[in-house]
Amino acid sequence: MKIKVCGNTLPQQVNALDDMGVTFAGFIFYPKSPRYMAMKIAAEKMRQIKRKIIKVGVFVNPTYEELMKTVDEYRLDMVQLHGDESPKFCDKIADYISVIKAFRLSDNDSIIHMTQSYTEVCDFFMFDTLGAGYGGTGKKFDWTILEKSLPLKPYFLSGGIEPGDEKKLEEFIGTPAGEKLFAIDINTKFEIGPGVKDVNGIKKFAENLGIKKSSK
Repeated sequence: MKIKVCGNTLPQQVNALDDMGVTFAGFIFYPKSPRYMAMKIAAEKMRQIKRKIIKVGVFVNPTYEELMKTVDEYRLDMVQLHGDESPKFCDKIADYISVIKAFRLSDNDSIIHMTQSYTEVCDFFMFDTLGAGYGGTGKKFDWTILEKSLPLKPYFLSGGIEPGDEKKLEEFIGTPAGEKLFAIDINTKFEIGPGVKDVNGIKKFAENLGIKKSSK
């Protein structure tokens, strides 16, 4: 199982995540987020993070020019689109960089209906809890929603994942809905404060899921 830790604002913590075998580090480029990192990590500092960890930029309804400029300046490896971006927009971005398209789901949403027009224009989906505004809510996501209509692409699972969920996640992987689970996305439940991660808590969580330390 792969782990993505989102909402990072401290380069030294990103290095620690890399050491413990975390695959993805998410950086939020949404000014309304308390984890907006453009004010906390300079582009030059970001470019100095040259490790195995994959740097994912999180955006909400950016313009094409804004997104591509940020990708270049911060040397991002992937982008996560968490707003109302159209399939056409995703397709244009995917010509240059891998795209994760996020979907915020309620109990009554049809996954197939929401995602089918994005299937050919994104590399991965992400499923999170529906809430007011954009971005993650930190609220617990009802994974059984995914069993009603199975995801069409590999996906990231988000939505209030917290310490103690390890066994539930392992059980979920064994279900039909878990077959395309590519990675889990954690954020607020593993923080000391906005953008400041509980590194020891993440390390224990990763170890409980069998994540191996990075070999240098």
